[in-house]
Amino acid sequence: MKSYTRFCASVSRWSLRAAVLGLVALVICVQWQVLGRYLLNDSPTWTEPVALLLVLYITALAVAVGVRDAGHLGMESIVALLPRAAQRVAEALIHLCVMAFAVLLGVAGWEWLTLKWDEPKPMLGVPEGLDYLPLVIAGGLIVLFCIEHLIALWRGESVQEAGV
Repeated sequence: MKSYTRFCASVSRWSLRAAVLGLVALVICVQWQVLGRYLLNDSPTWTEPVALLLVLYITALAVAVGVRDAGHLGMESIVALLPRAAQRVAEALIHLCVMAFAVLLGVAGWEWLTLKWDEPKPMLGVPEGLDYLPLVIAGGLIVLFCIEHLIALWRGESVQEAGV
């Protein structure tokens, strides 16, 4: 379990770092668009589609990290009122439901990715399927992190935040 937790913590840290790097790139991209539009009177055509693509990847990575670090929405007030044994069952059920959603997210993302891979994005020339890759990444990471939570719950432990 310790090696799996270390692995998940490492993946979580790197995902968060990649999201932060993507956020910096997004700010630069948007600033370049504003600079081009208002100072150069020639807005680059690639900045908006790149910014939208970055938002997809940043969100996917941040959502997965949020699931691992328990930063997602929860019904803790209701669960906290239950007896300890029922709390564990409710928490396991929550993680199983989140994991089922993540599997559906990843599978649907993969289907769309393969369907759209051969279509180029008009302004960028990259495959349109890149829009759906974040769904696959987020789904896979969320499943990985839910498994970690379920193992920790079974062992009576809690998952510690990975930190940066």
